[in-house]
Amino acid sequence: MIKGSCCCGAVKFELLAEPSMMGTCHCSRCRKAGASTIVFVKRDDLQWLQGKEHVALYQPAPPYKYGRCFCKICGTSLGEILSEEDSFPIAANALDSEFGLKNQFHEFVSEKPSWYEICDGAEQSEGHPASS
Repeated sequence: MIKGSCCCGAVKFELLAEPSMMGTCHCSRCRKAGASTIVFVKRDDLQWLQGKEHVALYQPAPPYKYGRCFCKICGTSLGEILSEEDSFPIAANALDSEFGLKNQFHEFVSEKPSWYEICDGAEQSEGHPASS
């Protein structure tokens, strides 16, 4: 199992299986939310241990559609952890346990700030990666 939590410990969860994919989004919205590196998890693999009631959802105005979750107490970014989709991204920084994935893609590199250097060989795309 892979344990996860927020900075203050009010929110705790675990993943019953390893995430399916890891990537980094360089868009200004993900950077500001503090959730640039994300892992994709299956809803059925997410088990809440405590603190789901401490998770808040920021729902942006259209045309944006993806909400961002965070701990109401400490502000830790949790990605889309309240999603009802079968698979969704959560912030990799919220995971406490080691897991075997490496970064597989960089998206929205056209919005990457000049001070950030991509230092791995993962695939890069100007927007969302092309579906395979």
